Amino acid sequence: MSSRCISMAFSDFYASHSHYKTRLVLHTRDSNNSVIGAAHAAGDLMTSAKVQAILGPQTSMQANFVINLGQNAEIPIISFSATSPTLSSLRSAYFIRATLNDSCQAQAISSLLQTFGWREAVPVYVDTEFGEGIIPYLADAFREAETHIPYRSVIHPSATDAEIAAELYKLMTMQTRVFIVHMPPILGYRLFDRAKEVGMMTEEYVWIITTGITNHLSFLHLFAKESMQGVIGVKPHVPRRKKLNRFIARWKRKYVKDNVDVTFFGLWAYDAATALAIAVENALAKETRPSSAFHLESGVSQIGKHLPEVISRTKFNGLTGTFNVLDGQLQSSSFQIVNILSNGERGVGFWTPDRGITRTLQPTTSESHSSSKANLKGIIWPGDSTSTPKGWVIPTNGKKLRIGIPVRSGPNQFVNIIRDPCTNKTTFTGYSIDVFDSLMKMLPYYVPYEYVPFAKSDGESAGTYDDLVYQVYLKNYDAAVGDITIRANRSTYVDFTQPYAESGITMVVPVYDRRSKNAWVFLKPLTWDLWVISACFFIFIGFVIWILEHRTNEEFAGSSPHQVGTGFWFSFSILVFAHREKIVSNLARFVVIIWCFVVLILTQSYTASLASMLTMQQLEPTITHMQDLIRKDDNVGYAKGSFVLGFLKHMKFAESRLKEYDTLDDLDVLFTKDKAHGGIAAVLGEVPYMKLFLSKYCSKYAMVSPAIKTDGFGFAFPIGSPLVPDISRAVLNLTEGDKIVGIENEWLGQQTSCPEQTTLVSSHSLGLNSFWGLFLIVGIASFTALIIYGAMFIYEHRLSLSKLHAKDLWDKITICFRKREEEQDSGGLQMMNRSMQSSRHLQKTNHSILSMRTSSSSSSVSSRSSSGLLTVADVNLFALREGGNSFV
Repeated sequence: MSSRCISMAFSDFYASHSHYKTRLVLHTRDSNNSVIGAAHAAGDLMTSAKVQAILGPQTSMQANFVINLGQNAEIPIISFSATSPTLSSLRSAYFIRATLNDSCQAQAISSLLQTFGWREAVPVYVDTEFGEGIIPYLADAFREAETHIPYRSVIHPSATDAEIAAELYKLMTMQTRVFIVHMPPILGYRLFDRAKEVGMMTEEYVWIITTGITNHLSFLHLFAKESMQGVIGVKPHVPRRKKLNRFIARWKRKYVKDNVDVTFFGLWAYDAATALAIAVENALAKETRPSSAFHLESGVSQIGKHLPEVISRTKFNGLTGTFNVLDGQLQSSSFQIVNILSNGERGVGFWTPDRGITRTLQPTTSESHSSSKANLKGIIWPGDSTSTPKGWVIPTNGKKLRIGIPVRSGPNQFVNIIRDPCTNKTTFTGYSIDVFDSLMKMLPYYVPYEYVPFAKSDGESAGTYDDLVYQVYLKNYDAAVGDITIRANRSTYVDFTQPYAESGITMVVPVYDRRSKNAWVFLKPLTWDLWVISACFFIFIGFVIWILEHRTNEEFAGSSPHQVGTGFWFSFSILVFAHREKIVSNLARFVVIIWCFVVLILTQSYTASLASMLTMQQLEPTITHMQDLIRKDDNVGYAKGSFVLGFLKHMKFAESRLKEYDTLDDLDVLFTKDKAHGGIAAVLGEVPYMKLFLSKYCSKYAMVSPAIKTDGFGFAFPIGSPLVPDISRAVLNLTEGDKIVGIENEWLGQQTSCPEQTTLVSSHSLGLNSFWGLFLIVGIASFTALIIYGAMFIYEHRLSLSKLHAKDLWDKITICFRKREEEQDSGGLQMMNRSMQSSRHLQKTNHSILSMRTSSSSSSVSSRSSSGLLTVADVNLFALREGGNSFV
């Protein structure tokens, strides 16, 4: 087929390029399908036929040797069928791959696995350079898609049917059911024929073939197609153009008797021959001398050394699309995904580097990359099934999954192991066990499993939880179930499911009743700053009321001590009873109303706080922070086998101060001991266990400090286990439903019997921050009243104050705040003498006043004497004029 395509290429090219000065002459040699035969044929072409270029050889193993010959002779080796990626590692400038590299399809296969959610796949490949070349690229592509290769099945190229069947039986004992087949077509046909015989072409299996087989599907016989029913394959996509359709039509007319369709390798051979013809014509201009005969030992090609560079610059539209060679490699574009049926192949989708899996090559959305099953047409899987296989099953050898269970002394609500001494039967119960059993029942398939205690021969625990998880990594257990915390260091060597219970690290300490029983407990309801501010405002309010009332209210008159006492008495008496002093000023009434409101709130709050301190139980932790434990060098408890020990060491706790306990009752005993006898001041543990402990001893201990977050409790499986995603989805369904509530009530329901305890220590004393708004309001009201009062006073006595001759500011202030008294009796002048410096001065003043009353020359006095009434202000002004002194 390849020879015919090359001959047709030369014939078609020179028929359309008759003006070309060069003509290629084709010399053929048979390699007899062997490496030695290919090397001998290449050497004969170089020495005898004196060729300037070689098209071929057919296989990658043959090409590996022939490329070295071409490198020495400077003759380009143009291969249209050697696809192994290892040939690129030779880095020969004289090797041109006019076909696609097998590594190009690795990403397409990886996207296919990712689309269906298959986490594991086993490559089945031929034990040759062709088969091994693609494996590193598949591994890299799978790693990016988080797909694992648990096993590699290698088939010898000359393996017998019995040897192939033996390898297939080995694959049947494994749980992975996704296989990637990469081998020559003849060996691949035999493999699928044996797979059908042993029962591996049923609905639970997934077979994916590479281009090594799909490129030769047209050569399949009817019986081979029936054996491959349901297989998925990837092959290069070649758009159907008019040029390609015309070539295929000519092929069928010319070789109708052979009943053989042209394959991709024939199309690449046609394009490679065309590219060589163009390159030779272009390279002739650089080579003016005729090429002389040469031998491998002494000569090199005179034209061939220019051909690789010229071919790299050659671009044209061939049968397979645009012919473009970059770095000696034909550039790939897209792959088609096909479904093998008994009557042929059926395209179900495409893969492109930029868009991933798509139903068609024409973009219909703006997505840059996709891996959805909706982008593929319906697929018929092995066994004529239309349901997508899950890609793995429990091995057919009947082996059950070994589930490791942690061993702890005493009853455990999460995992409890009960051994019957009579029947020697072991029973596993607990919250974690019930959750795991429920999850396994929710899986859409049956998985047999058995619980195995992680214990020594004597029944004691075989190690810590870290040791149990590490046994899963070593494949001694297929999983680990229990109260296992998901931690970063553990996740490096096992896979965890979604957490089924919340967790974290918290501290539990003893508590004491802080109800005060001393004589000064009545001071504790308020903080010291609130006491001080309250006292200051009592004094301030008394001063304000005295200012507003003492000039017009007899209750606030009298001597200075009497006035001070009356003001304070009025302010403080509001606390306990109503004041007897009457308020006559509206401004004073305004201030008193607001102050009464503030005092009411203060007294009620004080009463409530004091009652709470004297009656309600106030449990206060003995320690409030972990740093207190380190500073005091106290002993700290931790659960046996728990990872909390490593956390405590990381927190710089002295190892000699760390005390281990096994059961919750043992923990209570450690708290009762003193420090000298190994007693502990606090315990650090996981939140679920600490809640269980508090549910039993809630009156003696309390949980303090915010919990240190962890990811919760989960189930551990080996990395890449296909059970992990299914169980994780089951965990989400279980935790969102009502069934988990029933399991929690059965095993952890007793936690509700203990009243909720706060994890923070808060003060019950009332502080200023709760009342500063009230003090702000009463302060603003008081200052406002004083400002209004001062403005009214100045306005009322504006004439009198303007005529004062006081020598300094103090005299003005004293005069302004003197008490004004009016005569109560309209028939005469009642002289008020509250404070007199000398009786002689008073007599002189009275004589002057009497004289003034009988004088007709003083209009101001006579005008008032008509009514027989003089005010104290009149007398004061008169006295000031006479002697410069005043009196009250």
